[in-house]
Order: sequence, then C-alpha cells, then structure tokens
Amino acid sequence: MSTTTNFKASALSTETLQRAAPSIFARGAAPGLSPRYTFVPTADIVAGLREANWAPVHVEEQRPRKVERLGFQKHLLRFRQVEQMQTLDEWNVELVLLNSHDAGCAYQLDAGIYRRICSNGLVVSEAGFEALRFRHSGLDPVEVVRASLRVIEFMPQVSRRIQDFRMRSMSWGDQLAFARAALAVRFEEDAPVDPGSLLQARRAEDSSSDLWTLLNRVQEHLIRGGASDGRRDRNGRLRTVRALRGIDSKVTLNKALWGLAEQVIQGSEPTPTVSLSV
Repeated sequence: MSTTTNFKASALSTETLQRAAPSIFARGAAPGLSPRYTFVPTADIVAGLREANWAPVHVEEQRPRKVERLGFQKHLLRFRQVEQMQTLDEWNVELVLLNSHDAGCAYQLDAGIYRRICSNGLVVSEAGFEALRFRHSGLDPVEVVRASLRVIEFMPQVSRRIQDFRMRSMSWGDQLAFARAALAVRFEEDAPVDPGSLLQARRAEDSSSDLWTLLNRVQEHLIRGGASDGRRDRNGRLRTVRALRGIDSKVTLNKALWGLAEQVIQGSEPTPTVSLSV
C-alpha cells in the first residue's frame, strides 16, 4: 500500500499504517515465545526514523498461516527522506525495514531504490551495502533505533554503484546471460518462459542496453509478472510469469538480482547464489 502521484510520494500517516499493518503497533511479542526473545517495537523504530526526517511511504503485511500470529506477523516498510518527497528524479534511495513480533524474522534494515519509470522497489544486496541484522535476543530497542540511523551514512555508496551500472554497456549475449541467471533465481528449473522474454521493454525509456536499465527491466518482469514467449502448457494455456506476492520472496529476489549486477561489474559471469524454489 503506497501513496504516490507521478513519483511524488506522500508520507503515510500513523492511522494509515495501523489500518494496513496492525502488527507494526503490537504492544508485545506473540504468546509462547522464549523468555530470551526481546520485543523490538517497530512503532518505536518508525518514530525514530521520522525524527531523522525519514517518512514511511509504503507498507506491507504478511498474511499469517496461524491465527495466533495475527497482529504479530512479518511486515515491511519503505522510508524516503522528507526533502525528496516531492522530487522527480529518475530514482530515489530508500530505507527498507523488515521486522516481525512472532520470531518470524530478525530485525532487518536494507537500502532500497525506488525508480520513477517502473515504480518497482529494488532492494540492495548485502554485497553492495552495509545492511543491519539483529536477532531478537538480548536486544536493546533504543540501540536498534540508533543503529538504524547510522545506516544512512552508507547511502552515497548506493548512488555511486548505480552510476557504475549505468556506465556498463551490455551486448545482446550479455543481456541473455543475465536474464538466464535471473530466471534461475526465480524458478531454478522449468521456467515458464525463455530468457529473451525478460528483455522485452515495456516502455521506450527501458530500451537502453546498459546494466542499470537491464536490471530494472528484468526485475519488473519477475516481480509484476505477465512476460510470455508464446508457449502454451499441455492444457493449451499461455505460459507466463506470475506476479510475485510474498514479502520474503520479493526481498530475496531483489537482492539476488542486485547481486547478479554486482558480479557483472566485477567482471564475472552472472551466477545465481540463491533460488526461490528451494
């Protein structure tokens, strides 16, 4: 759930966050957890980031498998600097916060990229950015907020890496190799489309052959779905890439794609190190 118009984002109010993801405002951990589990209230982290002029602009909440986890489940928020809320730059750097109150995940804070053209949010891999990870054991919530603010210092590194991607020209063979590796991340085996399907530009702005444009083009096809090479399954239905819905799947895929781009910059063949099928 996000509020954007022509890439100009609006800060999500506390009331909007409460409606979209009540788990953010849990007053304690889910019942039945170990006494060693430390409750890190996401609401306090949101307040701390707001004081540092980072406003929430997007929120998601995972659907729990067990009813007793309702209100404590995994949630994701994206934050943008207040001074960038009304800009029309090609892309903006964001903070991506992932947390839960049911031991579903460690507290995580990553760098994110929001691109105006396709409005898909990338998440930067740990190889290209100093990400934060905290286990819910022996934690001081106040220190978590302080550490979150220190992540901001690494944002210029992300901007420089994007420039590296933009300067890297990709031949058709290079693009196919990247798309092939990206398909292996999403499907591992028996992909519904061939790699060339991920190279189709949805808009004129995505027709360039540089690595940055390629990364975003492939990412949009794998996240939003809809790409097809015209093949049909045994029932005669057109085989297409389905949209990706889960929070974990989207974050993992985004990081993996960024990692593939890092490999290209380092002069290596793009080789997946993770698969969503496993």
